[in-house]
Amino acid sequence: MTHIVCYAAAVPTARKAEYEKHATLAAQVFKDHGARRVVECWGRDVPPGQVTSFPLAVQAGEDETVVIGWQEWADKATCDANMPKAMQDERLKTAGPPPMDSKRLIYASFDMMLEM
Repeated sequence: MTHIVCYAAAVPTARKAEYEKHATLAAQVFKDHGARRVVECWGRDVPPGQVTSFPLAVQAGEDETVVIGWQEWADKATCDANMPKAMQDERLKTAGPPPMDSKRLIYASFDMMLEM
């Protein structure tokens, strides 16, 4: 069963190009370690909420843009076996920290239930 790891974060809007470069490198690393597909999305219409919203969830400031993304894996076992390898990949270690506050990144994994 296809397994999805998804995430959301707040990125300083002025650092969009830097984030895109980091995301491109990370996507290649995850694909090299078995992810079937990696998708990154830069927020366009991401309204703030009063009770819940993407900006509230990642504590986005006025000078930040919400990003979301996901990795598609063949199954949970493949993800579990390869995620630690990807995270320890030398390319990510030497790339430096991502251009955002990783403490406000939220992530979760899901088994795909429906795809049309």
